[in-house]
Amino acid sequence: MLHALTPRTLTPRVLGRLAALLLLAAAALPASPAAADEPGWTAEPASGAAADRRPSFYLAGPAAAVLEDRLALANTGDRERTVTLRGADAHNTPDGAFAVRPARETRGAGAWISFGAAATVTLPPHTRAVVPFTVTVPPSAPPGDHPAAVVAAEGGREAGVRVDVRVGGPVLAALTVEDVSVRGRGAATTIAYTLVNRGNVALTPALALHAERALGGARDPRRARALPVELLPGGRITLTEPWPGAPAFDRVSLRLTATAPGAAPATATATAWLAPGGSAARAGAGLLLLGAAALVLVRVLRRGPPGRWRGKPRGAPHEPAGGPSAPAASEPELTGAPR
Repeated sequence: MLHALTPRTLTPRVLGRLAALLLLAAAALPASPAAADEPGWTAEPASGAAADRRPSFYLAGPAAAVLEDRLALANTGDRERTVTLRGADAHNTPDGAFAVRPARETRGAGAWISFGAAATVTLPPHTRAVVPFTVTVPPSAPPGDHPAAVVAAEGGREAGVRVDVRVGGPVLAALTVEDVSVRGRGAATTIAYTLVNRGNVALTPALALHAERALGGARDPRRARALPVELLPGGRITLTEPWPGAPAFDRVSLRLTATAPGAAPATATATAWLAPGGSAARAGAGLLLLGAAALVLVRVLRRGPPGRWRGKPRGAPHEPAGGPSAPAASEPELTGAPR
């Protein structure tokens, strides 16, 4: 039930409760948009119109060429910004992502990028600036793709824009697949492998997988599918392929074939034992197979060479000792009987 608040009912206890409720209500209110989500600033390739927007830079030329382009910086906030610009080398992370190296590790195409006197840009609120930069290709630069990036930094935040530099000359697309292995078991089984770009151009690889089971006799072919990575020159990445239908117990032979536009197919093979329970179960399976192999070997030795039975045929009459049918002394009879 609600009661009207009058000077008589506003006791110190009631006033304290009202103050506590007001504080809770103030804490529950969202912050103002300007304080919670300040717009900040952006960096992107400069374009003449919105329809001409580019996601990255692409520059091509021969060795010793000086290439030019422009970077657009926009301050969409309400305070002044001071942005510093630099070039950086780009590389693949172990899982295939595109990343840039820190300034102290930039010795490749990132070092070819220069902003000159515009390496530090001050942006007033709600303004946009277009900053030119050059890419000076060394005379000794090898042909092919040289991945780099332009990095803009301000207030602890960095934004990178990709720069692809193609130096003229012979190009080579070369791909290898290595280090194939099987990890996990059951529905969590995966096939791990490593792709290496041994050419001088970036590659977009595809992978086909073929698995053959020794005991089950079944095959598990998978058509080639494009991988969601771009492998840069000299890049090495390790990926995994899920195998939810892997057998619980079997010996499998794997064949992986990697392809990329312009590159010859690369194939790698591997064999693996799949067994529940980890290494102990695999060891037990190995001992079981060794025992079966030993039994087969004993039977072969008892039979002798193919097509010749070296024991006594069942139901054959006994020959007198020393008779014409007795075996030679140098070739004892393998009957298995104790001597």
